Amino acid sequence: MKIVIQRVSQASVTIDKKIVASINTGLLVLLGIMDDDSQEDIEWLCRKIIGIRIFPDKNGVMNKSLQDINGDIIVVSQFTLHANTKKGNRPSYIKAAKPEVAIPLYEDFKKLLQLHLGKPIQSGEFGADMKVALINDGPVTIIIDSKNKQ
Repeated sequence: MKIVIQRVSQASVTIDKKIVASINTGLLVLLGIMDDDSQEDIEWLCRKIIGIRIFPDKNGVMNKSLQDINGDIIVVSQFTLHANTKKGNRPSYIKAAKPEVAIPLYEDFKKLLQLHLGKPIQSGEFGADMKVALINDGPVTIIIDSKNKQ
């Protein structure tokens, strides 16, 4: 699994001109799932997301986690995170999991993330044409790959 975390002061997801998710301070998490991803990947990433200290303390130092600030989360599935651009100009998405594999993992990811956060999270809709709006605070954007745990 690969995620892109963006620290936001606002974020929303719109589908068919209807806002389906909206938060203020927190994280927008873009989630890309591969065929060989597992529950272990989900658990590791959820712990990382909840524990990562990218919010400012009283001195402006990134020293607080999402839980420390009582922030919110929006999760958006994004198969394009696994784009292969090695050849030509048209990306290949062959590494991205097919819906029959990805949807259950996406749902498990959201459930576990909510459990770790201790409050409801919001999300987009798997496979939908979504419009994602955000104000990236900082900007702070972090990419984490569960297959590269460094």
